[in-house]
Amino acid sequence: MAKATSTIRSALHYQPQHAEVFAANQALFNRVVAFYFECIQAHEGLLALTNKEALTALERLTHATEANPAPIMPLTDIALDIPAMFRRAPINAALGSARSFFSSLKKWRARKEKHELKKPRKGKKSKPFRERPPVPPRSWNKSVPFYASQWKERSDHCILLKVWTGTCWSWLKVGLLSRDLPEGFQMGSPSLVRRGKQWWLHTPIEKTFAAPTNVEQQITTNPQTRICAVDLNLDQHIAVCSVQTVEGTILATSFIGNGTEIAGFRKLLLGRIARNRSQTGILAENEQDNADLWRKIRHLDEHIAHLVSARIVQFAKEHQASILVFEHLGNLQPEKGKYSRRGNTKRAYWMKGRIFRYSKYKAWNASGIITSRVNPRNSSRHCHRCHAAVIRYKQGQPESGYTPGAALVVCPQCQMRGHADRNASLKIGQRLLERYGDPFKEKPHTAVRRAGRVSKETGVALSQDARRQKGPSISEARYGERNAHGTAQQGTLWMDERP
Repeated sequence: MAKATSTIRSALHYQPQHAEVFAANQALFNRVVAFYFECIQAHEGLLALTNKEALTALERLTHATEANPAPIMPLTDIALDIPAMFRRAPINAALGSARSFFSSLKKWRARKEKHELKKPRKGKKSKPFRERPPVPPRSWNKSVPFYASQWKERSDHCILLKVWTGTCWSWLKVGLLSRDLPEGFQMGSPSLVRRGKQWWLHTPIEKTFAAPTNVEQQITTNPQTRICAVDLNLDQHIAVCSVQTVEGTILATSFIGNGTEIAGFRKLLLGRIARNRSQTGILAENEQDNADLWRKIRHLDEHIAHLVSARIVQFAKEHQASILVFEHLGNLQPEKGKYSRRGNTKRAYWMKGRIFRYSKYKAWNASGIITSRVNPRNSSRHCHRCHAAVIRYKQGQPESGYTPGAALVVCPQCQMRGHADRNASLKIGQRLLERYGDPFKEKPHTAVRRAGRVSKETGVALSQDARRQKGPSISEARYGERNAHGTAQQGTLWMDERP
């Protein structure tokens, strides 16, 4: 079985004075987390136990009961009458932080020991180990999760939360503004999260489903497998999707987004930032300049990435595709130019990466669609029918040469005509099929270095006379008495020019 997880982020509607209540509740939670982290530091043996066993042991150390009236480290020193579920949430948070810290400390000690045992080179002094050790958290700012008895009566528009007001425990009713629970998902414990001055409720959701087979098995064993190949661009259409079968039948194509308009708006904002900086000529240290403009740019890219990725997954789901294919675009660099142009191109590349990441998790959460990537080399320059080099041109221009970014394409071999981005998306899908049809097809072929050499299977024991008209490159090269590696044979050297 496979598992898909996501988070529903709900904006809370509450009275202004409730913001102070939420802050007091979070402050108490972090004080309790710090208290239990100190307990774990004093009893490191607890980390050898499972989470459930460690939770029980920590409660014995800190919580007073009839069977344990005098705990060693009483929690009442922090606050009185802390509910059981509110107490267990900080314990789990402290256990996670402690395991992370002591794991990092153990690795640091191993690196230090390895460095000290390393012998210096002859005539040189050993270098001191300068890496600083990890330190425990100096402050805590964790969000407050609400376990089973800490919330109730949740509906589409409101929820009741049990919080610490600073003087007592009280139930608060707050409004919710969020999307509905997706079909098939189960709801987990919500958490109260502070984002700027606003408080949000984050609810994890989870569903299980039958795990799909891997890409290779789907392509090689099921002829009905459908692939949705995606070509991401900077201008015109942001994404072009094409669905095709393993046998090569093209089923549908979709053009998504208007990249030119988005790039123009982003470039306008970057131009304003550049002008504002030139007017002042001063950038304050540790302070973001033009904060509103930068916020607009971030929100624009985030919004467009979510919209485009959602439409990609929706298109793949409508046509029953089980595999999403993208190009592996990891080393894109913007061209030199003005600040606004260079920054615009750089952020467009970043948005491409966001679209891929968002499409990957959305496709998996939607219906278990697997995402893969292929080599992008010359995907736009070759015909998806005959694999010959294509002519790319703009409308109204002569059909010759290759113009990067042009919308139209024609193949001189098979006379295929169409949109250049559609041809690229189909070629991307074929790259994935070629990978598993011929595992070495995408890799560059190794140059033949022993063309014409007599095979060893012939059983020849004595060395052969060289059939080249020219002699060896150096006189000592012809010293071999056996047909072994290094003996000059017919054929050219690897770096020589072939006739």
